[in-house]
Amino acid sequence: MLQSHLDVIEDDFGKLILGNTALDKLWTGGRWLEGPAYFAAHRSLVFSDIPNNRMLRFDEATETVGVFRTPSMHANGNTRDREGRLVTCEHSGRRVTRTEHDGSITILADRYDGKRFNSPNDVVVHADGSIWFTDPTYGIDKDYEGGRAPEEIGGSYVYRIDPSTGAVAAVATDFVKPNGLAFSPDYSVLYIADTGVSHIKDGPRHIRRFSVTDGKLSGGEVFATCTYGLFDGFRMDEQGNLWSSAGDGVHVYNPSGTLIGKIKVPEVVANVCWGTHKRNRLYICGTTSLYATYVFTNGMPYPG
Repeated sequence: MLQSHLDVIEDDFGKLILGNTALDKLWTGGRWLEGPAYFAAHRSLVFSDIPNNRMLRFDEATETVGVFRTPSMHANGNTRDREGRLVTCEHSGRRVTRTEHDGSITILADRYDGKRFNSPNDVVVHADGSIWFTDPTYGIDKDYEGGRAPEEIGGSYVYRIDPSTGAVAAVATDFVKPNGLAFSPDYSVLYIADTGVSHIKDGPRHIRRFSVTDGKLSGGEVFATCTYGLFDGFRMDEQGNLWSSAGDGVHVYNPSGTLIGKIKVPEVVANVCWGTHKRNRLYICGTTSLYATYVFTNGMPYPG
């Protein structure tokens, strides 16, 4: 029997889901939960609670949540690099950092062309070790998710940190407000959300698709437009399907950009992440709560 949180729009979605699993509400008590990153070695999920200026940790074995870091510099997006280290986008820090294995923090990037970033938002790591992140103004627009401050760069761009030199390059400069991003399973394509409608009437609320070659992007056509709310963070499964946050839950798109199904969540969803060592559990950051559900597919693994 198909559970009520699942909405099958195309038959293909039925091959990706388990009809007899529930949507589990694991924890509540946040203000705007974001940026989940899973660490299989210690079966835990690190995620951000941006307005509360803290990062939280969900223990998969005990299903309990505790504080991972506070203050967190209003951390937003998180991911793992090839060596299993935590990489974080910080709003009030206006930087991208890496947490080393000994717990110390290394600043990976805090400026472009001598000017401070706006408020790095979401981050992914390529198979070659390069780090890619978006930099809209949400963390400097108001004090709620960071600290109100003027833009220095004068635009909201997408950046790449070179794995060998640490040099920062702007790889996409034609977005209104770049937000979530994810690579395809073979790392040849980068998907990037634009949530510019938050600042411009009738602005973009879509995901664009770029080809990746030698650290540069080409193309950039619209892959999908959100039909309810906004796309924010998203992740890919091993088959190339895209699982994205939206206003009414998680929207799932096949590789051609067709909406094939939804996981309905009773809160606005900000981001998702694959969990368990088999990557068959989807963790979902709702506005105030952490949810999860098991699926009949496997998420794309972290690089390395």
